[in-house]
Amino acid sequence: MAFLATTDGERAKEFFRDRLGLTYLSEDPFAIVFDLNGIMLRISPVKSLTPQQFTVLGWQVGDIAETVASLHKAGVTFEKFGFPGQDENGIWSAPGGAKVAWFKDPDGNVLSVSQHP
Repeated sequence: MAFLATTDGERAKEFFRDRLGLTYLSEDPFAIVFDLNGIMLRISPVKSLTPQQFTVLGWQVGDIAETVASLHKAGVTFEKFGFPGQDENGIWSAPGGAKVAWFKDPDGNVLSVSQHP
């Protein structure tokens, strides 16, 4: 199970369901619930939120370039940190061969997709 927080449940539901394509399961006063291929994601409403400056949730993907392109078409904006090895699409190539791209949810939580060798 994974947890995130949001200050705006409707905005979070739209982002995770409509932009990221996650499977929406349910909603109650305590959380908006999604299925992450067998892992439950609970997004809890909070009055205020200070997002962390590091990745709090990520997905391993088979083809990061294809995933980034698809998410970009859905309206997801990828972060560009200016790291050596980060391309124009925001995909960073790590020295060990992994590739990572970061984006934020509407509350500023840092999320990522990654492809590992």
